[in-house]
Amino acid sequence: MDPTSAEVRAAVGQCFRTLSSSTVSEDIVGALRTLNSFLDDGPESPAPPAQRAEFRRTHYSRSLRFLVTNIQADWTHGLSAPQRAQLWDGLFLEGPPEQALLVLMEAIGELRSSAGLDRLLSITEEFLQRGLLAELLGRHCLQAAPADSPQLRETLLSRVSALPDITANTLGAHSRAAFLPQQYYPLLATEMLAALQRTCLALRDGTDCSLSFVAQLFGKVCIQGHSGEFYAYYTRKYSFVVHTCSILRFSVPPPSAPTASVLAVMAPHLCVRTRSDMVWQRVCWKLVESVPERWMESVLTGLVTAVGGPDTLGRIIGNLVLTNKKAQFVLTHKLLLLQYKYKTQVLRTILGYLAADRDRRPLLSQVVRSVSQAWANPSAVKHTPVEQQLYVSRALLLSVSLLTDGELQELRSDLLQCMLGGMQSHLDSSVLRIRNMGMVVGECLSSRMDLNGTRLKFEYEQDEETRELLALMTPSTFSEAEPEPGNSVNSPVETTESDPSTQSTLSKNKSESQPSKAEADSDLDSDDELTPYDMSGDQEMSQASPPRYLRDCLETLISSEDPERVELSLRAAEALVRRNVFAAREISVQMTKVLLHMEDKYSISGFLNLRQSTMVALTVTDCIPVTQYLTTEFYSLNYSLRQRLDILEVLAAAAQELCAPASDRRAAPIGQATPPESTPYPGDNPVHWKEVVEKRIQSKTRRISKGVAQPAEKAAPNRYAPVAGYFFFPLLRNYDRPQVTFDLLGSDHLVLGRLIHTLGLLMHLAANAPVAAQMGRALLDFVWAVRYHADQMVRRGVLFAVCSVFVSMPSQNLLVDLGDQLFETRTWLADVAEGDPHADCRNLAMQSLMLLERTLKKQLQDPQALSLES
Repeated sequence: MDPTSAEVRAAVGQCFRTLSSSTVSEDIVGALRTLNSFLDDGPESPAPPAQRAEFRRTHYSRSLRFLVTNIQADWTHGLSAPQRAQLWDGLFLEGPPEQALLVLMEAIGELRSSAGLDRLLSITEEFLQRGLLAELLGRHCLQAAPADSPQLRETLLSRVSALPDITANTLGAHSRAAFLPQQYYPLLATEMLAALQRTCLALRDGTDCSLSFVAQLFGKVCIQGHSGEFYAYYTRKYSFVVHTCSILRFSVPPPSAPTASVLAVMAPHLCVRTRSDMVWQRVCWKLVESVPERWMESVLTGLVTAVGGPDTLGRIIGNLVLTNKKAQFVLTHKLLLLQYKYKTQVLRTILGYLAADRDRRPLLSQVVRSVSQAWANPSAVKHTPVEQQLYVSRALLLSVSLLTDGELQELRSDLLQCMLGGMQSHLDSSVLRIRNMGMVVGECLSSRMDLNGTRLKFEYEQDEETRELLALMTPSTFSEAEPEPGNSVNSPVETTESDPSTQSTLSKNKSESQPSKAEADSDLDSDDELTPYDMSGDQEMSQASPPRYLRDCLETLISSEDPERVELSLRAAEALVRRNVFAAREISVQMTKVLLHMEDKYSISGFLNLRQSTMVALTVTDCIPVTQYLTTEFYSLNYSLRQRLDILEVLAAAAQELCAPASDRRAAPIGQATPPESTPYPGDNPVHWKEVVEKRIQSKTRRISKGVAQPAEKAAPNRYAPVAGYFFFPLLRNYDRPQVTFDLLGSDHLVLGRLIHTLGLLMHLAANAPVAAQMGRALLDFVWAVRYHADQMVRRGVLFAVCSVFVSMPSQNLLVDLGDQLFETRTWLADVAEGDPHADCRNLAMQSLMLLERTLKKQLQDPQALSLES
């Protein structure tokens, strides 16, 4: 054995024996001083350098474990506070930081609440405050090759990256503030930056360094959820938990202070340091390159969400996308096509990074091909969420806007195929947002390619989404925001724009310095002082007068070519129908036929609403004949899809009006002014003076309790319940028979979705009706065949219909008539709630499951229902 090793082993063994057996305080202090002398690197240290190195390498961890084992010994309580801080705590804080941290974490994980645990926690807290984490990371960076075993390195990585979790497992809710994630991980990020700064200084001095340990720690922290993207997820998760617990009436503690992720702290510093320092750029490139492949995705995802723009991302990761296959897959495929939760700025950063360098531009062309194929895929249009399609549309437009003219010519055939096929798939969709998306992308691609000087132009209503898509083709003019770390000082322009007081002052000074044009010209014309005459109440004089009889109205709608007469007749039609019930029943079917086939030849304002309201009035007035006519014509030949949709809308609106209580029905005919009520003399109206006397008595009478303030509404019969079958069952007759111009189960899925939704509404309105059970069985059989339809609108209508069955059908009939189908229905709803790509369908499936569970639970707890089933 080496003499130095033998001497150190003997000295350490003697110190352990003294501390274990001696009761003399001088001997105990002397033994602790001997152990501390091996850590003293000063010139007056009694231990030679060889012994100090041997102690740190072999006996330091053993000495710390001995102290932890005897933390409750009597001799520890005999030390004064200065002696304990210098001799006992100093052994943990003056030695190799990685060994001290491992011993502290191991002891904290094993001990339970006690004074010894509090002492170890205080030492660990001081360990963090002294910056020993930076010392630990710096020691590993200055080693050209790893000096420890892979097992020890992996253990140290897990302890450093999960320190808050280790302490929380022991302390629970009583963890100290320094060990909470919102304080520990920003501190860890600062210590990692200090280690990188130390590495840059060493490289300038010509010292070889290694970033493998810091890179592994960086990747491990990000994969555990402490990068920027995961903190946003935790915020959404907490809001969901609060909402759920509020429904269940559970209390949830308030969230902690806003947290800063590791990348939120590191990204601003790296942006500034790499702006003009090539050594820092090379260090950052090596840092990201050294991240293990299994953690590369989380690191890159956090970086693209934290940096200010593509230039900053290029300075931090360099050409990593060309040398690392995992990085290339993440940046060119996964973040663009498989995930869609990120903002548009992330897409700008990724695509701008690919377009910023000549070596990376071939990947931009590859991205354009893959994104255009995904956008034009008909299956993706049908089976992916609208949010993902919007995300892919943004990526497509941004990538195309970054192409040069030469690259655009190379990709011309691919983009043309994408534009033609993708537009057709989008325009065939029943979802308005998807159709608008297809039109906007088609316009942008055609204008970018400029096919023979012809550009596509569609008519659509612009909203926030369409305006955003159109703006993506315009190159971004703003510069990246790279603030100094720790500062939030805005530029003068931003300060002026964000300060309302400054704006008001500037506008006031401008108005004072420059007189308005009106003031300058006020003396030129004296007529400006005349007050204009109020003509807001004037009405245009009309030569024709509205019809007074319903038959005259019908005759005008059939034969007249005068636009003014037609408009007046159409506006007066609903009021005439509701006022002349007997006359309306004589010509109800004929007038419904005329209105159904009527076209807006004269561009009448509100034409569709006037026509529909009149048809609803006819259906309510003469219910059975008109309903039979409409339901028969729904499946007839030579009707457009718009007319079939009109029939469904009229039936639904009429059923709602018939089902409404008396107070909710229309009290006065549309288009007729209600005459003001006159106040007659009390003697002429005996009811009136009795009411006056009663009100005076009530006002003079003092009552302790008045009971119900308002009288209950009088019960009125439901006019829809007796005729519900006429609305419902004829719509189920011929759905599976394709006609010449109409294929309900084929290409006309828009009408199918609206039909199922209308049937669900008719079912819901028929609650408590005698025919409700029969309607529920028929509706469930009908929708069961199309429950896996590819179109989102159809699936949503099916789920709405199922909800209507569960709500409206009596619970006894659910168990008796649908007992065999309930288990199958419940399994299908669970699959939809878990795996449907659209959020609306998942939410409806969850609501249907809750309704079914509540209905079955209520029914099974009812003893009468159990006796009926038995």
